[in-house]
Amino acid sequence: MAKKPVAFKAALSFPNRAIAHFYSRIEQQRLVLQHIRAALPEALAKHTRYCVINDKKLLIYTDSAAWASQLRFYNKAILAAAAPMTRDAVTIMKVKILTEQKSPDTQPVRKAAVPSLEKIEIIRNLGLNVPDDQLKQSLLKLSATLQRLSDDAG
Repeated sequence: MAKKPVAFKAALSFPNRAIAHFYSRIEQQRLVLQHIRAALPEALAKHTRYCVINDKKLLIYTDSAAWASQLRFYNKAILAAAAPMTRDAVTIMKVKILTEQKSPDTQPVRKAAVPSLEKIEIIRNLGLNVPDDQLKQSLLKLSATLQRLSDDAG
């Protein structure tokens, strides 16, 4: 049986200079990151995630503010490590912190901190003995709501 010719050709199979340019930039950034990590202490190198060179600016991405602070102490060493890998002299280093991307569907469910049944009973008794009617109603509503939440949780 003869094979059918494939009607679809993968996008990367076409000659494209733009994609080749982006691949070369990614490779350059990977090599610069490798040199920077080699110039840093091992613990700090593990938390150095990405780097991007734009004009005379080097952006380094890390995963927390504590590691960003530590990276700033190695400013000269990092710039010296990046210098042989770039065409233009890099003179400015900025450290950015990566934030975790959360989708709206995976928002954490917040739960109310419901006091114990004894404390709910204290609030109810306090509400029954308060002379002010507005405060009395508020405390009774609060105790009823807390009782309902306690029943739902248990």
